[in-house]
Order: sequence, then C-alpha cells, then structure tokens
Amino acid sequence: MRVAVVGTGVIGTSWAAHFLAHGLDVVATDPAPDAEERLRAGVAAIGPGSLDRLTFTGDLGEAVASADFVQENGPEREDVKHTLFAVLDEAARPDVVLASSSSGMLPSVIAKGCAHHPERLVVGHPFNPPHVIPLVEVVPGERTSDAAVEAAMAFYTSVGRKPIRLRRELPGHIANRLQAALWQEAYSLVERGVASVADIDTAIAQGPGLRWALLGPFVNQHLSGGPGGIAHILEHLGPPTEAWWRDLGRVHMTPELEQKIIAGVDEELAGVDPADLAGRRDAVLRTLLAAKTEGDLP
Repeated sequence: MRVAVVGTGVIGTSWAAHFLAHGLDVVATDPAPDAEERLRAGVAAIGPGSLDRLTFTGDLGEAVASADFVQENGPEREDVKHTLFAVLDEAARPDVVLASSSSGMLPSVIAKGCAHHPERLVVGHPFNPPHVIPLVEVVPGERTSDAAVEAAMAFYTSVGRKPIRLRRELPGHIANRLQAALWQEAYSLVERGVASVADIDTAIAQGPGLRWALLGPFVNQHLSGGPGGIAHILEHLGPPTEAWWRDLGRVHMTPELEQKIIAGVDEELAGVDPADLAGRRDAVLRTLLAAKTEGDLP
C-alpha cells in the first residue's frame, strides 16, 4: 500500500515514520525548501522503518496520484485547506480516502475545497506524536460516505491505531474538547491564585491522570463505585458534581493570564530541556502502552 503524506512538519513526519514502520510505501510532499532533508532526518530519528520506502516530491498532485490513502497535515487555516484539497481531490483516484489531521476544523468546511468527490473526505485526527499515541478521531462531514468512514477506520486499525468514529462533527472533535474543559478550569485556578502552574500539573500527573491513562472517565467512575458501580457514584456524588460544574471558572485569555501561565511553566521546568523531557515522556508512554496490552486493558 502507498500512502501520501501531505505536509511534513511535526505531525506529518511522525505519520510518515509510523507508516514506514508498518511496511507501507510513503510518498511525501511539502513546499518548504528544506522539507525533504528535515523529513528524512526526523524519520531516521524516530525509526524503525526503511527510508528506502520513502520518496519525496514537491509536486502535490504527483504525490497523491498513485496513493491508496492520503493523510494531509497542512496548517489549520480554512483558505489553505481549500487550496490543498482542491488539488488533492483533482489528482487522487476517486476511490481514495482523503484524511485531514486537523485538530479542530469541521470536515464539512474542509470539504468545500473538493469540487469532485467531497464524499471521500474525513478528518483523521491523531494525537501528537502519532507514531506513539494510538488514538485517531475519524470524523465524517455532511457529505462523507459510509464507505469512506469504514475505509478510514479499517486503514488506521491496520496500522495499529485505535480509531473512534464521531457520530456528529463538532469543533475540536472529542478529545480536544475534553482537554479544553480541563484547561478552562486549570487556567481559571491560576488566574484566581488558587494554585500554581506546577501544583496543577502535579494534581493531574500524580492523581487522576494516572487512572485516565489506563481507563476512560466513565469506567474509572464505575470502578470507584465499588459493588454499586457507576449507579452508586451517580446517586451519591451526582448532586455535588453538579454543584462543582456550576462553580467552575469562566476564563478569558488575557495578556496578563498568558504571562502567568508562561512564567509558571518556565519556573516549573527551570533547568529542564523540553526536548529531553519529551523524549523521556514518549519512552514511558511506550512502556505504558505495552503494559496495557499485556494487562488486556482497552
């Protein structure tokens, strides 16, 4: 199988490395003058996967003409997406799924760039880095066919990802909306002086985040309820939870709040190399994912 990777920034490079590691041929394209050099260096750093199966072209139409699946990773701008997908839709075979890695745009909006076959466009949103994090959110638009959704779900499954299908398109899809809800309260707590940036990070990383990495919010609630399960939780903690919801902070991203957040992160990571930290994080993630598989956790 031949996959076209359109856009070779952080996400595109990660996707390319992942596809190569699963034995697929990859043809990549990006308009930046040094894109191929950066891509090959990035893929080699991630490994494994044969660079012999990676080709590069600056011609967008040529990149997708012989592809069996297209993964687009361009900027999150409507005008750019429309320009890209006009070419992709023209050049790719009509049966080939066009998937966008967009982290929040609606597929129906992106599909306005497809004059011929908008029915084969989906959002296939990964989490950074795609070669490590299994989740892919598959989001159909108003005109997306069931066949395209099923093909995308099957493709991502075949390369070891965990795709989920949205029944309705929403800005930010599912996981980013859940993250945004957490960030809203986290930023509000900092703004109100309730806790420091470091304390909030500790509260999640050393608390509920550990369980969330293993099981989702509903199943974790169910297990917390003992023999009564989630029914017991809802009966006894439902009213207090509602009261907490009504008390959650409403926050606006002011320049003052931005500076508080930036200063807080700088203080928390003083003397720490972010690139080294990300590498150590990803190593632990791989260990965790392997343990989840061995422990038969979903």
